[in-house]
Amino acid sequence: MINITFDKLDPERLTQAMRSSANGAVVTFLGTTRDSFDGKKVIRLEYEAYEDMATKKLHEIREEIQQEFSIEDIAISHRIGVVDIGEISLLVVVASPHRKEAFMACQKIVDRVKEIVPIWKKEIFEGGSHWVACESHEFGEHKQETI
Repeated sequence: MINITFDKLDPERLTQAMRSSANGAVVTFLGTTRDSFDGKKVIRLEYEAYEDMATKKLHEIREEIQQEFSIEDIAISHRIGVVDIGEISLLVVVASPHRKEAFMACQKIVDRVKEIVPIWKKEIFEGGSHWVACESHEFGEHKQETI
């Protein structure tokens, strides 16, 4: 399951959907909005995406990980739009027969999402904002702004 949405993500529902009697391990990763960055108070995050390409890249990551770890049950959901403090922006669920592969696959998925998926994060903080980790991204460059 691959999903890009403006809606809040539901980790319990997705984790339950990935469970099966064939799998002894289910690993769920929640990427959440923290309240500070680099000593600044974060107010919220805003995500933008090139949705068609982002969906394509998420499918590629899923297929890559399925082949590398021989795991079928993988779900990746990413939220776009405004994500408030404490809310989930990235949800990854991996279910496999054994825990080691599930943990390794989940970590690699998160790393690959950050590396190749055209989803950009803007941190809104007290006194300004900036785009995070976009400077070297092949899809564009964003500059720091003051509000």
